Amino acid sequence: MGRYVVRRLLQFIPTVLGAIFLLHYLTSLGIQMTGNPARAIFGDRRPSEAQLQAMSESLGLGDKCLERVGDPCIGLYFDRLSDIFLRFDLGMNFTRRPVTDIIADGLSYTVKIVIIAIIFEILVGITAGVLAGLRSGNFVDYLVKISTVLVISVPVFVLGFLVRDMFLVNVGNSVRSSGNFPDWFAYGLMSPVYKPDYPWASLIIPGLVLGSISLATTARLTRTSILENVRADYVRTGRAKGLSEKRVIGVHTLRNSLIPVVTYLGIDFGALMGGAVVTEGIFGVPGIGREIFRAIAQQQPSVVVGITTALVLVFLVVNLLVDILYAVLDPRIRYD
Repeated sequence: MGRYVVRRLLQFIPTVLGAIFLLHYLTSLGIQMTGNPARAIFGDRRPSEAQLQAMSESLGLGDKCLERVGDPCIGLYFDRLSDIFLRFDLGMNFTRRPVTDIIADGLSYTVKIVIIAIIFEILVGITAGVLAGLRSGNFVDYLVKISTVLVISVPVFVLGFLVRDMFLVNVGNSVRSSGNFPDWFAYGLMSPVYKPDYPWASLIIPGLVLGSISLATTARLTRTSILENVRADYVRTGRAKGLSEKRVIGVHTLRNSLIPVVTYLGIDFGALMGGAVVTEGIFGVPGIGREIFRAIAQQQPSVVVGITTALVLVFLVVNLLVDILYAVLDPRIRYD
């Protein structure tokens, strides 16, 4: 196991370097085609060439390669690598705020939303998938299949606006005006936007919206895996040996059925971290997703590269933990 973990950690190196280079090239190409974004800092004022050059140098945008369309800016790429991995400096935004501070402030909100979404997927999605798989062809099975298709067919931004405007605004106003509910429910859980006074309660609905589409996929994947494993030889052997149905389903069938589900949840964790930009924008959550969107709109390459590098590392670590978890779910799996 130890050697396997070391090998996987070594594989992180080319993955991270490749991801940073791709982001570096795309952001550099955007600057080359649209012009120096440092000009926007001066607003309506027309800066002198000396002022613009000084501002560009302070923001890491003074390299001449950014004026040549298509230039990969290899020198600038290695400068960024040395800043990130040798000096642990992810750069700064146009207001001279370090990217590390932006990540530190926004990451906690995004992690909270993702945790709520993952718990929602695990509790509801896996439960629904197990019930549908064990009762194939009856009412529960058809209900799960129809409801999951409906949820998957609705884009997350449409679902987010519907929940916010039709539920949290209309129903929430009635709840708040009645005065019959506790503040954490009326002004936290039912709030259409994030409220710092209720840091967890006001994130529950955004987390459920973020995890809704993934929940539908989790339920369908669990159902399919249960249907496949419930007919396996080892399940029939367990029943023939006189094992209780609870042990046959809960231990043997479910553990083997969860392997593809755990794989999906591990991949989905990283996808939710980056995909929270839409949900955070709809519900006004000051998380990583909103910061990435703002950095892209304002053409701030240091912020985009820095935040995405952090997300790539989180994604790789989570997938490593998922691979290790395989051996827990299935004792036949060994890492030599």
